[in-house]
Amino acid sequence: MKTLITLVLSLILSFTASLVKADSSLKVNFVIGDPGITSINSMTFGPEGILFIGDSKSAQIIAIDLSEHPKVDNSKVNIDLLDKLIADMLGTATDQIQITDMVVNPENNNIYISVNHSSGTPVLLRVDGNNLKQISLAVVSHSKTSITDPIAIDAKDKRGRELRKWAVADIKYDSGKVLLSGLSNKEFASTFRAIDFPFTDKQNYGSLEIYHAAHGQYETHAPIKTFLATKIKGNPHIVAGYTCTPLVVLPMDKIKPGEHHKGRTVAELGSGNSPLDMIEIKNGEKRYLLIANTNRPLMKMDFTDLEAYEDAITTPVTKKGAAAGVAYVNLPYVNVLQLDKMGDAFLMIKREATGNLLLRTGNSWWFK
Repeated sequence: MKTLITLVLSLILSFTASLVKADSSLKVNFVIGDPGITSINSMTFGPEGILFIGDSKSAQIIAIDLSEHPKVDNSKVNIDLLDKLIADMLGTATDQIQITDMVVNPENNNIYISVNHSSGTPVLLRVDGNNLKQISLAVVSHSKTSITDPIAIDAKDKRGRELRKWAVADIKYDSGKVLLSGLSNKEFASTFRAIDFPFTDKQNYGSLEIYHAAHGQYETHAPIKTFLATKIKGNPHIVAGYTCTPLVVLPMDKIKPGEHHKGRTVAELGSGNSPLDMIEIKNGEKRYLLIANTNRPLMKMDFTDLEAYEDAITTPVTKKGAAAGVAYVNLPYVNVLQLDKMGDAFLMIKREATGNLLLRTGNSWWFK
């Protein structure tokens, strides 16, 4: 009898534990259906195989469950003519597609590439060895939320360029929050948002101001093009890259909802350039910042140097293309368009001088 009671109690405890686990899952509010994705501007992975998609056109963030995708060995991925491969899959030409992002699921190293077709249709692809598989976005397990006060859909800059694509410039997941940079419809348009996940009706965001050394002035309208959430001297920070090309640090505890924030410019990486992607690479206790750029080689910055720099750049850098502040090293990789961490190495989409667009890993030798 005692054995039977013990068995029953064990089964009850096991069942209760499974319910608690299910209820605490980040996917507790997910539904199956069409999330209505109209563009894919930026992506990032969170835990439990959840892919977060920034959809600027519809001003929304969508979380998609990709945990059921089988793990693929991508350690030797090497794809040439990537744009042609994608175009052929979609039955179109390379000039009709735009690769908008590339991310790696840190839980299994699965690789995903997002594409916007000239027809306006967003496409999500998964790398399978050296092949590609299209992921249906019509019926998926998902959750989503709208962005508060996004830049107007018809807004344009002084040169007449559309600004709506910067509603979500970059997106990251960190400690139960979806972080995103972009433009709002407010007077100080440059905005940083922290959205609780699972999604709720609460949405915190504040405006940003930084000193732009190449322009010789403080600015509030340029969006953070790419950023990462990390720790500087043990404290949570945002490291952010802007066009032309100031590098800025923002303490997370100073970013308050509804308030205006001033970032500390720690480097000017050279005018006439825009950052495209930014990741952190570790080798033992050593940490490095990697930055991909439109008109510069891949940059490597030592976090030791970044943490040691306690000043702020507040005076103009007038020499065209000149750098100031925290030092960096140019790595022998040019025309790197997309960048993400994969294991202890990094993965990149890179355009060669021949025009070949390739997907492959970078050499970890540079971090030894």
